[in-house]
Amino acid sequence: MQSTLVAVTYGAQDPTRVAQFWAGLLGREPVEDGDGVLLPGADGQLGLRFVADGVPPAGQHRIHLHLTSTSLADQQHTVATAVELGASHLDVGQRRDEGHIVLSDPEGYEFCVIEPGNRFLADCGRLGEFTCDGTRAVGAFWSKALRWPLVWDKGAQTAVQSPQGGTKVSWDAWHRAPDDLGPQRSGRQRFELVATGGDLEAEVNRLVGLGARSLRSNDRGVIVLADPDGREFRLRAP
Repeated sequence: MQSTLVAVTYGAQDPTRVAQFWAGLLGREPVEDGDGVLLPGADGQLGLRFVADGVPPAGQHRIHLHLTSTSLADQQHTVATAVELGASHLDVGQRRDEGHIVLSDPEGYEFCVIEPGNRFLADCGRLGEFTCDGTRAVGAFWSKALRWPLVWDKGAQTAVQSPQGGTKVSWDAWHRAPDDLGPQRSGRQRFELVATGGDLEAEVNRLVGLGARSLRSNDRGVIVLADPDGREFRLRAP
């Protein structure tokens, strides 16, 4: 059995608007379905899904994106395009000498446009990284859950990447508090997995054996679980 990470889901007050923003910035075609709007990934790039939840943004989110740049001109072009599409510059305490540029999308989600020459994100593609608030234990859990190797493991910082390359997912405990507003907010950003082996129950049992907790299921066969840090994720059959 195996779980495939197909997308990171974002709750949004206006999922169509924010999906259009990211479609324009990443050059992807949005796909509307019963679960919201999906921007599928390709060639190792992870997907993004936007769903309606009616929860206004508050405080720093636990996951943000890193977009890569091939040159300073490319970085500046990405920033200009993002602002034209509806992004805003954001001050999170970054220093003037830091090369990355911090923005927020129309829904208030933070992301960074990374300077060229970043070796950690070399060959990761345009959507280079999802960086998450989390412990080392949760990085080790996801390495086993996805069967992706740990490509970084130093102190409290971990990162995983598919053996085929593409977008990295990393964890660092940059703030220890759980998501601010309880259960509704705790699932506002979540991983979306597919049980590629076809046996959903067996895959749930495998993930629980690795340290996840099964929380509930819905009438469409989606299983809601929590990782060892208590962060919600969802698993479905293919």
